Amino acid sequence: MNGAGAQRVVGVRRIGLRWLAVCCALVGASAAFGEPGGGAEHVLRMAMNSAETSLDPARINDVYSRTITAHIFEALYAFDPLARPAKVRPLVAAAMPEVSEDFRTWTIRIRPGIHFAADPAFAGQPRELVAQDFVYAFKRIVDPANKGPNAGSVLELGFLGLAALRDDAIKRQRPFDYDTEIPGLRAVDRHTLRIAFEQARPRLLETLADSSYLGAVAREVVEHYGDKAYEHPVGTGPFRLLQWRRSSLIVLGRNPDYRERTYDAEPAADDEEGQAIAAQFKGRRLPMLDRVEVSIIEENQPRWLAFLNAEIDGVVTKAGSLPLEFANLAMPGGHLAPHLARRGIQGVRALNPDTILTLFNMEHPVIGGL
Repeated sequence: MNGAGAQRVVGVRRIGLRWLAVCCALVGASAAFGEPGGGAEHVLRMAMNSAETSLDPARINDVYSRTITAHIFEALYAFDPLARPAKVRPLVAAAMPEVSEDFRTWTIRIRPGIHFAADPAFAGQPRELVAQDFVYAFKRIVDPANKGPNAGSVLELGFLGLAALRDDAIKRQRPFDYDTEIPGLRAVDRHTLRIAFEQARPRLLETLADSSYLGAVAREVVEHYGDKAYEHPVGTGPFRLLQWRRSSLIVLGRNPDYRERTYDAEPAADDEEGQAIAAQFKGRRLPMLDRVEVSIIEENQPRWLAFLNAEIDGVVTKAGSLPLEFANLAMPGGHLAPHLARRGIQGVRALNPDTILTLFNMEHPVIGGL
């Protein structure tokens, strides 16, 4: 990590997720950041153990791509970075949603004055975020032409009229109709979004807090870049894409057009760790990083060596930061190795929930036959 007083963390899971929101950066490392523009550039260098697939929210499903897009695009809401139990708060929404008693109709007002990052697609003009950008973004996910991996999840929510609109495009073999208004997704006015469902959706708020694929998308950007739109992610988030070498390197830089937003969180009163983080960062302008460099290092050993050599500050993986084969070297007996402790590296152990899915092709002549 660049900058004085930096600390690096081995085996982060719980803390790593907290620092994701603290720094508006990436999972896996922590540091003592200064205010933006305060001299030396603050750079976070991360590694992912698997390559990204796309940077188009409508066409991604893997955790690695979504780790990147979550900092370029912004959803309506976001989780409080320190609240336990989890708490959802407005991100680009002006307030919490107005919800009908049957949980089928949600009205969300968007904060005026939020702008997309500058891009040639906007012809040099500032582009304000409006309610229609969310209508368009949600429809893009189910557009058959995009083959969106998350189309099923969005359709399952039951937006009134959305499935019929998709089915009509498939049946008639014609482009998806973005201009037809449906009762389930409407921009009531410039800054008011109203969504309606076939069934009650009392937990919808948690879904609307996912910036990785439910962030606002400007239609002009998609139409400007066409089939190459996945290479030009443009959102309202704290970072913008500076460089992308497929399956090798992703570089994000501070979005100079990002609105004035400061760090705030509400940790539990008995959460000493959370209270310390909140006290240290409360009121600091976001993002606290100037640049994020993400390298793709698939093999565990070179990735671990890169960490030991201070070439990277942390790792984004599904299981955490530390490759399991090096656990006994890094934390023998459950305690951080002395040579790592002397370098200011911290070791944290935490339970990690896991799910394993095994599929059998029952039509295969060898393993099937039923």
